[in-house]
Amino acid sequence: MGSPALMYLAAGGVGTIGIIDDDVVDASNLQRQIIHHDDDLGVAKVESAADKIVAQNPFVNVKTYNRRLTDDIAADLVAGFDMVLDGTDNFDTRYLVNRACVSAGVPLISGALSQWEGQVAVFEPAQGAPCYECIFPTAPDPSLAPSCAEGGVFAVLPGIIGTMMATEAMKVVTGVGDPLSGRMLIYDALDAQTRVMKLKKRADCPVCGDDK
Repeated sequence: MGSPALMYLAAGGVGTIGIIDDDVVDASNLQRQIIHHDDDLGVAKVESAADKIVAQNPFVNVKTYNRRLTDDIAADLVAGFDMVLDGTDNFDTRYLVNRACVSAGVPLISGALSQWEGQVAVFEPAQGAPCYECIFPTAPDPSLAPSCAEGGVFAVLPGIIGTMMATEAMKVVTGVGDPLSGRMLIYDALDAQTRVMKLKKRADCPVCGDDK
């Protein structure tokens, strides 16, 4: 999801883009992570992505963080940006990103994939909307939510969901339209269906609840 989101945000004129990832480009990534090319194999993903962004729009300031997001850096890193797009593939990082975004008052555009289905939501507790943990108070059993590498994913789906994430980000940045704040869009590629669910803030949420 990060590949199309990065490319469209750069093309759309976003002035500063930060990318954090500790992985290198592998051949298995190329069918869905279209920002990387065959000659990038073995290169750090953040550097490969930064090269493509600058080639597309040399006026973008790209900040790269070739490491995992951890508790010791998350709060300061997130606070340095106006919003966060999260397309990570594990729940520990998703909960960490959510906590950092809530603490910094930064909107979180969240995307997720599973085989043929994807989802997009905007979490803005600072505007009275729920946070990620309001909706997902506990992580599912790993057997029920396999990663892309474990469960597979339709190659085009990250492009669709990543583009939707970029769309929501641009709406939030420009203040136009009706972002998916307090709502989640679910897209089923297999049956070509979409549906939108309303999301409710939880008063007892340990991250953004009334006692916070």
